[in-house]
Amino acid sequence: MLPPVAHAAEKSVWVEINGEAYMGEIETQKEVKERARRDAQNKAVEKAVGTFIKSHTLVSNYQIAEDLIYAAVRGKITREEIITSDWDAKERNLYRIKIKALIEPVYPERGEGLSIKLSLSKTDLKEGEEVKIFYQVSEDSYAYIFSIAADGSVTLLLPNSNMPDNFTKTGRAFQFPPADSRIHLKAMFLPNYKKTSAEEKIKIIATRRKEELLSIGFKEGIFQVYDAKSTGMISDLVRRLNQIEPTDWAETTAVYYLKR
Repeated sequence: MLPPVAHAAEKSVWVEINGEAYMGEIETQKEVKERARRDAQNKAVEKAVGTFIKSHTLVSNYQIAEDLIYAAVRGKITREEIITSDWDAKERNLYRIKIKALIEPVYPERGEGLSIKLSLSKTDLKEGEEVKIFYQVSEDSYAYIFSIAADGSVTLLLPNSNMPDNFTKTGRAFQFPPADSRIHLKAMFLPNYKKTSAEEKIKIIATRRKEELLSIGFKEGIFQVYDAKSTGMISDLVRRLNQIEPTDWAETTAVYYLKR
């Protein structure tokens, strides 16, 4: 799902970045120079992707919920210029390069590799009603479940302090909260929310390998909430996902409607 404001992050950006590489005992100078260039290219793409996300976040009035939808954004170098390149004057085995690269945002189609099925017990809810999340993955993976409120605040539901194990077996239907759990998910309006209805989302991201950074920061309570003006955790999430091969992770979203 891509929201209507996709144009906010569609422009290519120029990035200047440094790369470096140390020469090993059995490497040639050509190999070291190529490693330094790849280091600069990787950093350039990462920096550009952060710019795309920041640009979109500003347009979205700092609502970090949309950053989760944009988690699939990647970057592609379309032009590249070498500004400087040379061996370090003091450390003769260190090669440094500075490049200027034009990075184009790419939103890859997710038709291959890992996939997720997601559904909710109800999509039209009254305040106080319970909702259950049902999901299934195409391959053994680790599932991360987020609730996205109407104001853009994000709650990490799974993993949590009571359920740290989020491993998900292939082909098996999972439910959150589990049937035997003391956890209950109730649809509730945010404090001081004035409207009589709201659209909220459940998002699942699955990765082939466990990503520890997704479960950072638990302090009190079962779930960790990130308010709509705090982008650190989501930025970390997006940065990490962009380092993973597209076929090694997947995401999907379900929408539900809440009424008084």
